[in-house]
Amino acid sequence: MASDMIGKAQDILRLNDRGTYTVPTAGLYPFQWNWDSCLSALGLAQLDEARAWTEIDTLFAHQWDDGMVPHIVFHQPDDGYFPGPDIWRTGRAIPTTGITQPPVAAFCVRRLFDRAADRDMAAKRARALLPKIHAWHQWFFRCRDPEGTGLVAILHPWESGRDNSVDWDAALDRVPVEGVEPFTRRDTLHANPAHRPTQAQYERFIWLVQCFRDLGWDNTKLHAASPFKMVDPGFNAILIRSCSDLGDLAEDLGAPEIAAQSRAFAARGIDAMDALWSNEAGQYLCHDRAIGALVDSPSVGGLIAAFAPVPPARASAIAARIATLGEAVNFLVPSHDPSVPEFDALRYWRGPAWLIVNYLIADGLSKSGEQEIVERIVRDSVRLIEASGFAEYYDPITAEPCGGGQFTWTAAMVLEFLTERAAAP
Repeated sequence: MASDMIGKAQDILRLNDRGTYTVPTAGLYPFQWNWDSCLSALGLAQLDEARAWTEIDTLFAHQWDDGMVPHIVFHQPDDGYFPGPDIWRTGRAIPTTGITQPPVAAFCVRRLFDRAADRDMAAKRARALLPKIHAWHQWFFRCRDPEGTGLVAILHPWESGRDNSVDWDAALDRVPVEGVEPFTRRDTLHANPAHRPTQAQYERFIWLVQCFRDLGWDNTKLHAASPFKMVDPGFNAILIRSCSDLGDLAEDLGAPEIAAQSRAFAARGIDAMDALWSNEAGQYLCHDRAIGALVDSPSVGGLIAAFAPVPPARASAIAARIATLGEAVNFLVPSHDPSVPEFDALRYWRGPAWLIVNYLIADGLSKSGEQEIVERIVRDSVRLIEASGFAEYYDPITAEPCGGGQFTWTAAMVLEFLTERAAAP
């Protein structure tokens, strides 16, 4: 059974390979997405190491001059997706969006490097990426943490990767919709509308895009101008972990200045994360920087925080919290607490389980020694595939497949879970 699943996962990676980059799935997502691409490279490495490095090289070939790495690169025209380049208008020769996504690149590069069979190639490819990834991390702390708190804010829900999370509801309510240009969505043509963000959310998503576009995508201005400024513990944990991993990689490759600054970023971030901890919730919470308050929303963002090297007591509490959630669902990890009224088992990031989230949480908790809950997460992930194939996400109670099918990063995570190379080096 495992060998059949591995073979199917490899077939999906090949199916969605466009030569130098992968698409998440045909139709619904026809371009290169930032964190999808980096995580998918982990699966590609099991087919072709050089091709995996090319995946990340292609993404960073479209890095902006200020260091930002965009969340989508529009390599080829495709009018089946909205919003396309005509909405973003970022002025790039090869169009990109003007916002970013969770910075998993350094984590993925370090993992590719540590596992590489071709050590010379890995050292050459990783050394070329080091300054580019470091410039991205510097951009975050310069442009998204202007007061030097140690934590960065996302300025658009799409940057989080958790587009319609309950975490954003109150903040999105403060985003105006006046002046939003008429638009026609494409996502609901490819996936069940009941599984997707609502029209009201999309109007606010597009208002933010228009706001940033009107500022010429000047990242020195966007933080101050945005009515949506959210400090997401999951996003920050990914950045902290990536800074830590980049520090180790830079030391191995003889780049001591990058190593020192990366480790300083990570250490300061871990200290600052503690302000997001809620004893009552048993997890980290988002902080709404626009109003200076924590967001009382028990989402998976506060559990992804375990991906960073958080204190052992925090990791143990998160493991216990996930175990409690596991009593209410059949498949871990739900993206929102099933006990609260906002939970929606089918709608994108308001309840469904995602294999990439399971992977990040399991990786972090494994490093913290929380092996019992890690084994449950991995077991549930495999069971989801057995029940419903390689979907974008799943109902955590019934395992109903949701969103797109034949999904690249789902396949890549299956390869991570099912092969011996899944173990962290």
